[in-house]
Amino acid sequence: MADNPTPDVDLPETETPAAKPKRKGIKRRIFLAGSALVVGGGIFGVWWTDSSARARANSLIGGKGQQPFGSIMTIGEDDTVTVYSPHIDFGQGSHTALGQMLADELDADWDKVRIEQAPADMSFANAALAKGFLPSMTGDFVAGLIPDAVIGMMARSMPLMITGGSSAIRFTGEVAMRRTGAAVRAVLLAEAADRLGVPESELTTAKSVVTHAASGKSLRYGELAAGAAERSLSSDPVLKTPDQWTLIGKDVFRRDIPAKVDGSAVYGIDFTLPDMRVATIAMAPVRGGTLQSVDEAPAMAVKGVEKVVKLPDAVIVVGKGYWQAKKGLDALAPQWSDGGHAAVSTPAIYAAQAKLRQTAEKPDNTGGEGDVDAAFGAGGVKLVEAEYRVPFLHHAMMEPFALTGHFKDGKLKLWGGMQDPLSTRVKAAKAAGLEVDAVEFSPMIMGGGFGRRFPDLVEIIDQVALLAKQVPYPVKLIWSREQEVTHGTYRPQSSALLKASLRDGAITAMQMDYVQSGSAEGEVPFIYNLPATSRRHYAYQSNQIDGPWRSVNATQIGFYTESFMDELAAAAGADPYQFRRKHLADGGRHQKVLDEVAKRAGWGSPLPAGVGRGIAIVESFDTIVGEVVEVTLKDDGTPKVVRAFAVVDCGTTINPLNAEAQIAGGLIMGLSSAMGEAVTLDKGAVVQSNFGDYPILKLADAPPQVDVHFIDSGAKTGGIGEPGLPPASPALANALASLTGKRIRNLPVLAQAKA
Repeated sequence: MADNPTPDVDLPETETPAAKPKRKGIKRRIFLAGSALVVGGGIFGVWWTDSSARARANSLIGGKGQQPFGSIMTIGEDDTVTVYSPHIDFGQGSHTALGQMLADELDADWDKVRIEQAPADMSFANAALAKGFLPSMTGDFVAGLIPDAVIGMMARSMPLMITGGSSAIRFTGEVAMRRTGAAVRAVLLAEAADRLGVPESELTTAKSVVTHAASGKSLRYGELAAGAAERSLSSDPVLKTPDQWTLIGKDVFRRDIPAKVDGSAVYGIDFTLPDMRVATIAMAPVRGGTLQSVDEAPAMAVKGVEKVVKLPDAVIVVGKGYWQAKKGLDALAPQWSDGGHAAVSTPAIYAAQAKLRQTAEKPDNTGGEGDVDAAFGAGGVKLVEAEYRVPFLHHAMMEPFALTGHFKDGKLKLWGGMQDPLSTRVKAAKAAGLEVDAVEFSPMIMGGGFGRRFPDLVEIIDQVALLAKQVPYPVKLIWSREQEVTHGTYRPQSSALLKASLRDGAITAMQMDYVQSGSAEGEVPFIYNLPATSRRHYAYQSNQIDGPWRSVNATQIGFYTESFMDELAAAAGADPYQFRRKHLADGGRHQKVLDEVAKRAGWGSPLPAGVGRGIAIVESFDTIVGEVVEVTLKDDGTPKVVRAFAVVDCGTTINPLNAEAQIAGGLIMGLSSAMGEAVTLDKGAVVQSNFGDYPILKLADAPPQVDVHFIDSGAKTGGIGEPGLPPASPALANALASLTGKRIRNLPVLAQAKA
């Protein structure tokens, strides 16, 4: 039964913070852009057409011996292939993988391939991303009817240049990189055939060379590029089959690692300009609060401080360097309002969520099939019910926010790391009161993101746009770690009530009623074959700004579902692995993943004394991941994971070496979030302020062994950066329940251990 008492707290059913940014998911943005195109017809003008965008892109990346092919790549006279990635590098390794995919289809010499960040220009909007998401919105048939030219206009009108949703490889890689590589290879062959006067069928390609074996003649790609660039590229080229791959599926060292190891990589926080100043900021402690008053004099008295800038909900101090600015900021005593949110607290939010679930006339979103109520009311069934809770989670980026701006001659230039460079320009232009063409953004590598750097949720863009217009020099605004922790866009605090019926050891129906800001319907699939299922979402918004967090809603839904599956197995008197297996499609991908992870973990074999074992399986971003965790208790009674196993079916594994690191990293991040991470509220403000009270899993507490195995099923390519995370928390909770007999229904685990 549910074990989460809710205090009787008077809290508005839905808190609404002042000036709260509106979150638009990728699918939502595509829908809005498509609707505008259909209704508005030619409102975007000739600039938005494919031909004009292509010409614009060519002007930015072509020239100086470089022949451009669309907005994706160039070939130099020296055979160098430069791949332009519309995705940002923030440690996930997608630049290298995207380069692999294009180079393989192109038959390029990998040693001569470079991968660079695409310019933050509308002509580089990611049409492949729009095309990748369309089938899940309209169905395959309707999506197939929409011409590529229209999809391109949709991408440029949004504009779309997002890095997130584990979309780089499965969409941009498959739709843009592989097809571009194959199409360019085809025009290189055609150009070589004309020059050599031989049929294309007699030519072969390898390592950036076209060879005619019969005559012994060959031509380098650099020699052919100019002529090939004049030819039309096929939109549907013939792709290689897996047996023809030379780079895809192979371990390839990431191109970004050397610069990060030797310190030459430049992050936003490292960036400098001549005569640049540095600023830092204090924001209203309560989201929705405002700055009431502040005496600037104490800050201006600090040596090196040059200016104090007041915003409606913040105060900024500008200095010669960061420490001068911080010292000046510390000297201030700003007075803030609480925006009417003083009653907001973590217990109050849970209480309000429980009340909403009980009293709402209807859910905001629904999913499932079959008659759950009839199944629950049938005779001879055993009903099981449990309530689960998960807290707000912080993104905990290694690099806090840092963005440099310079306003000069009516134009604003920005430098920093964001997950959508084009939307960064749009947002900065709006804040500064400028046209988008008057804003230039230079995207840089990022020290982590995990969803925190989506521009529509990033206040620092507005802050720098306003600040830069008030000073005559370049200025870099840095958020302190404390500001970054207390003003995050967190994974939502969420709760769920699950109910199921059992007969003869099998589930006859399952229902999940979950309360949080956003819906998981259409995002996180329900993988078990049951006669009746229901998932109902009730929308609740606190005064906090919450948004996408690594794996988005799959962490909450995965924890709820997979924890409950263990409880149902116990109620049925069944083994948790076998219980899951009997509810999965026989011989299907999910069952194969579950079988393989159980086998590799030695499921059913004796464990050492004091060790528990747990299992979980979650599908997210078209990738299925099963995980097994083995846990023990330290002398102080807190858990320590001693071994972890993950089996992954992502269709095709592009770069196994990097994919293994992504899955292992996701698993450890999932363990960290489940073990001790939580953002809590008191009187409307965040309690935590730094890693001292927001503990990240330490190396000593991480599993010394993470066994990762891939199943190449031949299914469509899935994501890899996020799917390793969701199964970790339920696998840990299930292992602890096996070890201690105590079910963990509220996260984090350490908070329950101390209770």
